[in-house]
Amino acid sequence: MSISLELIEKLKEKVNISYADAKEALEKCNGDLLEALIYVEKENKIKSDPGENKSSGFWKAFKRGVKRCNDTRLVISKNGDTVLNISLTIFIILTILATPFVFVALLLALFTGHKFRLKTTCCDEMKINKTFDDISNAASKVTDKVTELINK
Repeated sequence: MSISLELIEKLKEKVNISYADAKEALEKCNGDLLEALIYVEKENKIKSDPGENKSSGFWKAFKRGVKRCNDTRLVISKNGDTVLNISLTIFIILTILATPFVFVALLLALFTGHKFRLKTTCCDEMKINKTFDDISNAASKVTDKVTELINK
């Protein structure tokens, strides 16, 4: 069976092996790319990239996390009007740089009836938003109790 150079290069790209190993695997698997991948894996012929080390895995995960934070927005609203709409990355940086100010501002917003939401392009509703709603409801109850005690 004749194995094409294109198929060999596909296998070589998928796993870091030599042309000879790719050709051998494809010949043994009758040109089936998936079977060749499995064969190469079983034979432990996959070589790790020389530039790849443990820290590169950390940086990949870090970049993925930053991208996810950039795609996620923190939206603070009151009575349906948006008060603040910023990237989660910016919010995290602000929190690191001005922790006391951000903490106080969030508490004030919470106890003055503001609603918090995280919005992203990948999904309509995030599970954490239910938690935000529960916290807002609890804060509203506390605010009502305090107002009631003050007015007595």
